Amino acid sequence: MQKCLIIGGGPAGYTAAIYAARAGLDPVVIEGPEPGGQLTTTSLVENYPGFKDGVDATILMTDMRAQAERLGTKFVRGSVRSCDLEAKSVTLDGGESLSARALIIATGAAAKYLGLPSERQFRGMGVSACATCDGFFYRGRIVAVVGGGDTACEEAMYLAGLAKEVHMIVRKPFLRASVANRKRVEETPNITIHYETVTKEILGDASGVTGVKLDHNGEVFDMSLDGFFLAIGRHPNTEFLGGQLELDANGYIVSDGVLTSKPGVFVAGDVRNTDFRQAITAAADGCRAALEAEKYLKNNDQA
Repeated sequence: MQKCLIIGGGPAGYTAAIYAARAGLDPVVIEGPEPGGQLTTTSLVENYPGFKDGVDATILMTDMRAQAERLGTKFVRGSVRSCDLEAKSVTLDGGESLSARALIIATGAAAKYLGLPSERQFRGMGVSACATCDGFFYRGRIVAVVGGGDTACEEAMYLAGLAKEVHMIVRKPFLRASVANRKRVEETPNITIHYETVTKEILGDASGVTGVKLDHNGEVFDMSLDGFFLAIGRHPNTEFLGGQLELDANGYIVSDGVLTSKPGVFVAGDVRNTDFRQAITAAADGCRAALEAEKYLKNNDQA
């Protein structure tokens, strides 16, 4: 029986571990298949406080993990197959079971990709699923945004303030976004919408993305680009919960801040119903979740 069990090894999970370790909760972190989380799919992070020249995303996550480990955190590699939130116990894919008095869920959300081999090849080299994270690097350049919903429109609008040209690649003959977002995009002079168009391949060289091969109703053509942004949604990692927590329409955990409906079970980072999904907000959630877990355990001891 552990004092504090943390599921997830991204900014939220590692920060929760740092605070929990300093509080004497002897945290155990189940890192999952991708230690460091989604942040490691990007390269340079320029908006995380404390790094005047920016910091490599993988180095940032490696240092967070090392800090948590130095403070006494134990790490378990594996994915959670199932859980019992009443008992605060989890079963890993290898069959191992762990139980705790306080449980922090920080499993994050994975960006949806098109599934192209070239997309994986150039990930972090011009292919990105976060305009807020990586848009700065494309000032005065030409970029594309794939998607036709509100998120895609918001990403395109954000990039339009930085890039020279923004091309929206939309599979359907219309935008699925709200009327307000559609109007904003259509009225922005440096945004061009390509309807009924799908991405066949991302083009590039050793330096990164150089263009994209598109198909418009059977007509295949190449377009020169510097950056390729995915905005076709995210998939929260909540399958292992088995319906034990309320999820919103998009599959994110419904919470009051970091508090869930289950006493002693907390949630942090991109897996919860938050409007902001950045490394800094995930880390802040991790801090709050650990402090709430500490308070819960103290109150439980007093009872």
